[in-house]
Formats: sequence, structure tokens, C-alpha cells
Amino acid sequence: MITPENASKRLRRPSVENNPMLSLACGEIAGVLALIIRTVGPSYRAVGASMVFSKCGDRFGSLSSGCIEADLAIHADKVRETNVPQRVLYGQGSPFIDIQLPCGGGLEILLLPQPSLSELALISAVEIDRKPTNISIDLASGKITAGSFADTQLNHDQFILRLIPSIKFVVFGKGPEACTFVKLTQSLGYLGTLVSPDSETLTKAKLAGWSMKQIFHPHSPEDIDLDDRTAVLCFFHDHEWEAPILKDVVGGETFYIGCQGSMRTRDNRMAELSSMGVSAAQLDKIHGPIGLIPSVRDSNTLAVSVLAEILSLESV
Repeated sequence: MITPENASKRLRRPSVENNPMLSLACGEIAGVLALIIRTVGPSYRAVGASMVFSKCGDRFGSLSSGCIEADLAIHADKVRETNVPQRVLYGQGSPFIDIQLPCGGGLEILLLPQPSLSELALISAVEIDRKPTNISIDLASGKITAGSFADTQLNHDQFILRLIPSIKFVVFGKGPEACTFVKLTQSLGYLGTLVSPDSETLTKAKLAGWSMKQIFHPHSPEDIDLDDRTAVLCFFHDHEWEAPILKDVVGGETFYIGCQGSMRTRDNRMAELSSMGVSAAQLDKIHGPIGLIPSVRDSNTLAVSVLAEILSLESV
């Protein structure tokens, strides 16, 4: 059974700024939870976006370009004192005519007192089980329960919120390309695993929240979990490492598999994998050359280019 206690042990936490609600759920912060439950016209953030107003007065996340957060903090203080949820409307139809949204639309926010331990466990389940999770929030009481299968929406007296597991990365490789990509994604709050035959690469890329694994022959370690929210990358100049690793991972549920290298390298890689019995359908899952920018020559640009490609596919 999932409890907040075992959730905190099993869940490697995402960045607070990257996902304030999940950070609240895993006990990293505590405070009033604010959610966008309705928008009218253009909006800076989507319905379901969250932020947290902590007990000590800090803010984590944002719901606008900065035009409402200070006022929301005042409402959050009231919610904390009364322990009663509150709905606040800004922009079109709002009584707060002195607060204007630059986009010209409308934004309705639901403020919830600190959820209970059992409610937080429902939220953290999305990252523990690595499966989409729906929760239902009663607008009057603020009570959070398991929701039925539905997209995020305002439904009469309930707000249905569909939670999707964060993207995680499994990076195989050695050298500056692997190190730079890991550092970039980690700095943005993403979690993952770096697998390398090179101890220097593992040392240089070591950062909080990421697992580091050293391998001594080409393979994917058995204890690496792959799911349909996992992106796998290969950053090798010694391309003989790639085919055995790809053969191990290509049958998984990953939504992205990509390899560094030229078109000629890609063709040689595909031919080798085909000779190893990898099917045409599985070969089609492998991207290469990777990145939105062609013929990149430095590791910084490559990292940004590859991450942009992955995020563009993830958002489709």
C-alpha cells in the first residue's frame, strides 16, 4: 500500500520549481496548494498548473507572468488561517478590477489548505507507479479523492485533475556530450540515470537526484526501469557500444530512443541491429541523427538541440 512514508523513500523527487504539487506530495515542502481550474481566452499557464505558498512565506512555482502571485499570497494566508478552500477569479469577470491580466483573458484559481497525508499519497502515486493518475477535488470542501478516468476539467462541483508522470531519462555514453546533457536536464528538474563505462564521465556528471551506474561491457543493466515516459539516449563516439545496448532497450515502452552520430553512422547502426534480429518496427523507434539542429559540433548546443526534440515529441 502506498503511504506518504514509503512514498518519500521510493520517490526520487522532482525539482520543486518543476512540479510544486509533487514536491508538496512527497513532503519536500508544506503549505497552501494553488491550482488553475479555469481559463477564459489566452492564458500564460494551462488548466491544472500548480504552485505552493509555504508556511514560511516562500512561493514555489507560478501561475502567471507575475501579475497575480502577490495578491494570491494574501488569499493563501487566509486559507491557511481558516483551513477553508477559496476560489479566486482574475481578469474577465473578476471583482479585482485593479489587477489586470496582460493577456486579456480570465483565470480562476482554487486555493487548498495543506492536504492530508492520505490525499498527498494519491498525488505521489503518479510518480511511484509511473502511471497516469486522476484525482477529484471537491470545490467546497477541498477534499481530494481518487478520480475517474477523464481529462483535466472543471466538472460542476468537482475539479478533475489528470496527473502524468514526469519524463525521466536514461543516458548511456561517455565524454562531454553525455555529461552536458545530464547536467542540462538535471538543472531543469528532470530525473534519470546515467550509465557509462567511463568512471571520469560518471564523476563529472554526478548530480543530486540522478543514479549513476558503471558498466564494463555493452548492455543495459537489468535494474533500469523503462516505461512510456522514459527517453533513452546514447552518446558514444565508440559506436560498438551502441547495438548491444539498443537491442536490450528497444523492446521497452520508451517513448523516445536516440543516438548521437552522422547519417552514415545511423545506417551502419541499423544494419548491425538488423543482423542481430531486431525487427523493422523496433528499428523505426530509434532516432538518429538526434536533435533539431543539424550537424552540431559542440556539446552544449547538442544537449539543447536534443532536449528540444524530445520535448517537442512528448508534447504531441
